[in-house]
Amino acid sequence: MKFNLMQTGVIGRRHELEAGMAGQRPELYQRFLAEVREYVKLADDLGYAGYCQPEHHLQIEGFEINNHPGMFSLFVGLHSKRMKAGIMGYTLPTHNPVRIAEEIATLDHMLGGRLFVGFTRGYHPRWVDSYAAVSGVRATGPQNSKARDAQDALNREVFEESLQIVKKAWASDVFSHQGKHWQFPPNGGSVGHPAYREFGKGQDEDGIVRQIGIAPRCFQNPHPKIYGGFAASMSTVDFWAREGGKPIVLAEDLDFCEAVWNRYGESAAKAGHEVPREDRAAWGGFLILTDDKRKAEALMEEHKWFWDKWFIPFGQRMPNVLIGSADEIADKIGKAHDRLGFNELFLMYGQGHLDPEQNCDELEKFARLVAPRFSSKDSEGTLV
Repeated sequence: MKFNLMQTGVIGRRHELEAGMAGQRPELYQRFLAEVREYVKLADDLGYAGYCQPEHHLQIEGFEINNHPGMFSLFVGLHSKRMKAGIMGYTLPTHNPVRIAEEIATLDHMLGGRLFVGFTRGYHPRWVDSYAAVSGVRATGPQNSKARDAQDALNREVFEESLQIVKKAWASDVFSHQGKHWQFPPNGGSVGHPAYREFGKGQDEDGIVRQIGIAPRCFQNPHPKIYGGFAASMSTVDFWAREGGKPIVLAEDLDFCEAVWNRYGESAAKAGHEVPREDRAAWGGFLILTDDKRKAEALMEEHKWFWDKWFIPFGQRMPNVLIGSADEIADKIGKAHDRLGFNELFLMYGQGHLDPEQNCDELEKFARLVAPRFSSKDSEGTLV
């Protein structure tokens, strides 16, 4: 089993967030970078397989200050030797998909293949609505009206078409796309150039560009491994089963999780893909590792404050929590693994809102006391 870490991108401790506008304080962002750098180095040394972050923008409050997936993944790669950077993920309805395909391919080269990438739809209206790449796109969210249902449907349409374009760009030397929301090249083509005809492809006899291609192509063949960020609905599971992405499920309800694993297998088979059970989805949760019951309760309260203040109002449920001693956490992982059969675990931890000493202690104890019960280190030092 492989173990991946996932940060939320918190810039400050609770009292600093409560003071307001923490996201715009330069000294806090500098400390944030310094702390993350040390977490990355520690995780690399301990054998974790990947270090991940989501994409969010305009976070002046400081709760999720991960505002450039590519740059941050390069930051992870620069401060690790063998561990992969994981993007969880690019929020596709806010991007030009061809540009994202090219950016990921370039990053894949810069990291020498130490990259995996997820894609999400976007739940945060303030920035998703402002960054929307297609007119009318809005964030996802609780559906309680026909208007919201229509907005959610549009978001999903753009998301699904965008992913298909990304994959097409990775798979083809040159390509075209004429869809409902995107056209590449634009309708009517683009003005060409003599060098396109002599040294490239995609230009017709009249000097009009009819196809485009990204450069470079991905370093990994055919492309970095694709994940579906935080699947919580069966329609999303069906989509990833068709498209070959691996959903991440941070749910404690094993009945729901088993339904996800089974649905993925059924939908993949209908699409002509036979996917082993261990590759259908990844499982995980929030790590709180301590033998001290009182300390565990205090840490849980700190996490709940963070979740209640930020995520719950967006309609986000609190994730599965792996809390307790090494034995208790290993038992919970073991029971989930026996039922679901996953081969990857994603662990959120208290980056930002807890002190580095607490976080480093938890990461070290998990790698030393829990992970070896499910894996051993390969020749590169990765827990597998």
